[in-house]
Amino acid sequence: MLLESTVEYLGESNALALTGIVVGAAFGFLAQRSKFCLRSAVIEFARNLTGGKLTVWLFAFSTAILATQVLAQWGLFDASESRQIAARGSLSGAAIGGALFGIGMILARGCSSRLLVLAAQGNLRALMSGLVFAVAAQAALTGMLAPVREIISSWWTVEGGTPRDLLVRTGIGHGGALLFGLVWLAAAVVWARRQGVATWSWAGAIGVGLTISAAWWATYAISRVSFDPHPVQALSFTGPSAEVLSRVLFSTDKPPTFDLGLVPGVFLGAFTAAALYGELKLEGFQGGAGMRRYLVGATLMGFGGMLAGGCAVGAGLSGTAVFTMTAFVTLTAMWIAAALTDRLLDQHPTSETLVGI
Repeated sequence: MLLESTVEYLGESNALALTGIVVGAAFGFLAQRSKFCLRSAVIEFARNLTGGKLTVWLFAFSTAILATQVLAQWGLFDASESRQIAARGSLSGAAIGGALFGIGMILARGCSSRLLVLAAQGNLRALMSGLVFAVAAQAALTGMLAPVREIISSWWTVEGGTPRDLLVRTGIGHGGALLFGLVWLAAAVVWARRQGVATWSWAGAIGVGLTISAAWWATYAISRVSFDPHPVQALSFTGPSAEVLSRVLFSTDKPPTFDLGLVPGVFLGAFTAAALYGELKLEGFQGGAGMRRYLVGATLMGFGGMLAGGCAVGAGLSGTAVFTMTAFVTLTAMWIAAALTDRLLDQHPTSETLVGI
């Protein structure tokens, strides 16, 4: 088998890291071209605008669900071993963490994945915000914010397995999940036609959704031929950002992981897309007040993402694609909190507001 031979040749850890780089590069390239961003989608929906940002997000969301569930139905992927399903979860963490993340992405003018893509284009505001995001995530994981995260997470927990698996709890199965995805895909197609969404926008967004299912399949397939246990996972940016930061700052003998390859892969893919299409441009902060806003937002996203167990991609696409309960709670909290924050702080839409930083 080709995969087994490749894993044996590279080594299990190196194969996972290489998978992270390749899938991450594809995500970065496609996210840059499609302008994929949950924050922009929320703002457009909340303000009843028709700029195509919500349509882009829906294409990615529905495609991730459909492709992942097709793989599961064909027996090529099983989500039951993933952290999102198998491990104990926290509904209080998902709700509060999702809300904090939603507030933060409005303040920082971009979710965590969007910050990484913009940083690759030369946006120094996004680069600084992304670094603060990673620091806050690491502090919430093992640092001074970890006790707060653990306390909030303990308020309302849900056991792993069936209690977290919405496909089992609701009884809809893979067929119902496919129908759910098809409904949102149909909505995206209708809105894309009405709004005249550019080809790169909807095609790139579909590609973004496919990278989610590709990551699920690849990490699952590698775990099947590995001697040592490896996590079955897809794309997320809270934990991986913290891991990359930790490895940059501290020497470690830990083997490479999928997460370690993911972040530089996304950066490389977004940089390549921006370079090919002439969109590389150095940008900085305009003033102290703006800088404070970005950094507060990045801090809230880092802590909120770690508390919730996923970011706008980790929960909003990867988690919902496998129908884990906490992911849908997190995503809902992000939408509500982001819409309310936008209404309170940014009442007048501008092109900068919708596109990102």
